[in-house]
Amino acid sequence: MLLVACEACTSTPAPRADRPTSEPATAPSGPTSSPTPTSEAPTSAVIRSRGGSLLVRGAYPRVASRCVRYRRPRLLARYPGTLSVKRSDDGTLALTVTLPFEDYLRGIAEVPPSWPRAALEAQAIAARSYALATTGWEGADGEPLKTPICATTSCQVYRGIPVPFDPSVRRWFAAVRGTSSEVLLYGDRPADTVYFSTSNGQTYGNDEVFGSAPLPYLRPVVERDDGASPVSHWNVRVPFDDLASFLHEAGEWPPNRTISSVGLAGSTVTVRGEGGSRSMDLTTFRDAVNVWGPCLKPGRYPPSPLPVTLPSRWMTLSSNGGAAVAVGRGWGHGAGMVQWGAYGKALRGLSASDILAYYYGGLRPQTYPEPGLIHVRVVSGLASIRVVPSRPRATLDGEALGSHRVKITGGDELIVTTRP
Repeated sequence: MLLVACEACTSTPAPRADRPTSEPATAPSGPTSSPTPTSEAPTSAVIRSRGGSLLVRGAYPRVASRCVRYRRPRLLARYPGTLSVKRSDDGTLALTVTLPFEDYLRGIAEVPPSWPRAALEAQAIAARSYALATTGWEGADGEPLKTPICATTSCQVYRGIPVPFDPSVRRWFAAVRGTSSEVLLYGDRPADTVYFSTSNGQTYGNDEVFGSAPLPYLRPVVERDDGASPVSHWNVRVPFDDLASFLHEAGEWPPNRTISSVGLAGSTVTVRGEGGSRSMDLTTFRDAVNVWGPCLKPGRYPPSPLPVTLPSRWMTLSSNGGAAVAVGRGWGHGAGMVQWGAYGKALRGLSASDILAYYYGGLRPQTYPEPGLIHVRVVSGLASIRVVPSRPRATLDGEALGSHRVKITGGDELIVTTRP
C-alpha cells in the first residue's frame, strides 16, 4: 500500500467506492437444504461465526454502463462476529457485522501496517476516539454500543480480516492492542478526531472544512512532515478532447463541442470553447474528471501513482498546449491529523502521544470505558452473497450449520439456502 487507505474520515458523509473485484467460487450444482416455507417470507438472516470468521463473497446487480471495460463490482471479505443480512425495499441486500469493539479496530484499514509503530499507535487512538465520538458512546465498560457505524470513508474504513491474510497486518494488531482503552478526551467526552491523508502544507479548522462550530482541538497547524506521500505534490494534464467528453457526460458541456481554455478563480472553474463558456464550482469540475476519466479512458486516468485524477481542491488550473493543466498538493478534507504527517513525525522520533498532541490542540491519550460490541454497516446494494464459515460451530438463525455454506439472494423475497 503506497497510499493511505482513505481520502478522508469526516463527520460529513462523502463515501468513496472501493470495491474488491475477486470472483466468487463456483456454486455447487444445487442446494441440499433450504428454509422451511412460512406464511410470511423472511426479510433477514443472521449467521454467527462462534469463535471463527465468515468469508463473504457478494455480487452486485447487473447494470447498464457507459464505461469502457466495465466489470461488475464484487465483494470479497472476511469478518469475525455475527453477520446480519437484511433485504432492503428495493430487493438488494445490506450487511451488518456485530463484533467486539477491539476486533472492529483491528479491521480498520487506514494506513499501511509497515509504518513506524508510533504512527500506527497514533492512528489506532485516533480511530478509537473517532468511533466513540461519532456514535455518541456513553455506556459503561463492556456494554454494547447501540448506534451503528459505517465501514467507508463516510466514517472510517473497515475491511475486516485481510483476504488473503497479510502477516504484516499483525503490526497494526499490536498497535491496537498496545493502546487498548486509550482515547483523546475533550470535556470528559471522546474528541471528534477527524483525520486525512496529505496536506497542502497546513491543516484547517473544523469550522472551515465542515461548517461546524469551531472546536479548540481542531485548529490549523503547519505541516512539514508529509513530504513522503505520493500526493504531496502532483501535476496532471487533461487534453481538452478528453475534458470535453468528461464534462459532457457529467452534464456540464454540450455534445461535440471543443474546449479552448480553462481557468480557476477562487473556487469557480470557467470553461470556454465552441460551446460558449460555462462556469461551475471546483467540486463539480473535479467530480466530472474523477468519475468519468477512469470510466471512459481507463488506461490513462487516474495517472499513476495518484488515487484519483484530481486528488484535492488545493490546486491551480491553467491551459497549455491544448490541455488543462492542474498543479496541486494533498488529498483529503484538511482537518485534524495528517496521516502522512504522522508517518513523518514518527520517523523523526516523536511518540504517538506527541503526534496526537500536535494535531489535536495538545490533547493526549487517557483511559476511557470501551463498548463490548459494535454494529458495523459494512455494505449495501448487493444482489446476492455466499458465506463460508471458518469453523463448523457457526449457526444460521440459531440453527447449527455444521460444515455447510450459505447462499442468500435478494429480489422479490429473501431466499436462503445451505450447501455442503
